[in-house]
Amino acid sequence: MPVTAVVGAQWGDEGKGRMVDWLAQEADLVIRFQGGDNAGHTVVNEHGRFALHMVPSGIFNPKTTCIIGAGTVVHPGGLLEEIQSLVAARIGVDNLWVEKRAHVVLPYHRLLDGLQEKARGAAQIGTTRRGIGPAYSDKAARTGVRMGDLLRPDYLRERLAASLPQKNRTLVEHGEEALELDPLVAELVAWGEALRERIVDTLPLVQRAVKAGKNVLLEGQLGVMRDLDWGTYPFVTSSNPLVGAAGAGLPPTAIDRVIGIVKAYSTAVGAGPFPTELEDEAGQLLRQAGAEYGATTGRPRRCGWYDAVAVSHAAWLNGFSSLAVTKLDVLDAFDEIKVCTAYELHGRRIDYVPDTPDMAEAIPVYETWSGWKTSTADARRWDDLPKPARAYLHRIAELAGVPIEFVSVGPERDQLLEMHLSPWLSGRLRR
Repeated sequence: MPVTAVVGAQWGDEGKGRMVDWLAQEADLVIRFQGGDNAGHTVVNEHGRFALHMVPSGIFNPKTTCIIGAGTVVHPGGLLEEIQSLVAARIGVDNLWVEKRAHVVLPYHRLLDGLQEKARGAAQIGTTRRGIGPAYSDKAARTGVRMGDLLRPDYLRERLAASLPQKNRTLVEHGEEALELDPLVAELVAWGEALRERIVDTLPLVQRAVKAGKNVLLEGQLGVMRDLDWGTYPFVTSSNPLVGAAGAGLPPTAIDRVIGIVKAYSTAVGAGPFPTELEDEAGQLLRQAGAEYGATTGRPRRCGWYDAVAVSHAAWLNGFSSLAVTKLDVLDAFDEIKVCTAYELHGRRIDYVPDTPDMAEAIPVYETWSGWKTSTADARRWDDLPKPARAYLHRIAELAGVPIEFVSVGPERDQLLEMHLSPWLSGRLRR
């Protein structure tokens, strides 16, 4: 690799899990660097089909060390359930570690998340109500609890005793029962004991791996359009999916390769601007053919045509080395396919992602491309793809200014085409 970052280039749900699973076959270390269990990474391999929420997607390679990094927020109870489900499927988890500095999603975070979302009324942002936002808020306010604190009961009690009264006031004001300190401490200490052997200082592991030139893989959650700073704020997550903000314990200069993951179309979960959204038969076909339902919540995803403006935005902010295009096969049924190449805003054409209020008024400007109306599921090489599919992919790469390195035509590991990059870089790709 040796240090490769995998980043979502759209609104999330692009297929990062399947790419990390594939790349992890040659990885020594995989680090999940941000986010919580509010979004899942779906992995399909010889072991079965899995929806991972906190566990890195490299867990299926027993030789790969998997780390839940400092930039994440962890619900210990949920993590233990996920570990148990992997063990039940006979997947080894002895290679899984949790960084001591990762913050804890506490029971009251989930309660507060639901209350806050309900209070927004018609202005709800589409949170999963899993406590991610409140946990990151406490982290920023320096009132949070970290995973290492679960192993220090006295210190943990001090932290909770200082913050619980204010949380309880909010809960009671909204008709919820106040939480008692002793049962809360006991629950967290029990979680800590169950995870004790996994909660470690991972920085020495990361340093040794990078200095030794080991293959290190960084796994992000969600996508750039949900980034706290550069996404469609406030309809965003509470962390930074950008690789430059990776809470992985290594300097940005150590990252050699950044792969942007994009679907061959666009999807989004939750509220907020989504310019290419289709609320017609084409959108329904994308949802059904792509099985576009959230891995964590089961919510139907909003579907639309490929938005090259959003991907170009992501490519610039992350410095993508290459793209991985997933779910090309979902487009097999279409007579024609559209690509958004610009937005029309207040009577003028723009080729960048504007601030959220303007994004909500942006009208997509489309190019129309011929469909191929034949299955791509059995393609294993570039030349196996129909000519119109190759032309479509070439245009995606051209608009992003980034070469395509991988194309998936199905969920199985062997349904991933790996491209030779030099023709893409030279612009001499055969159409």
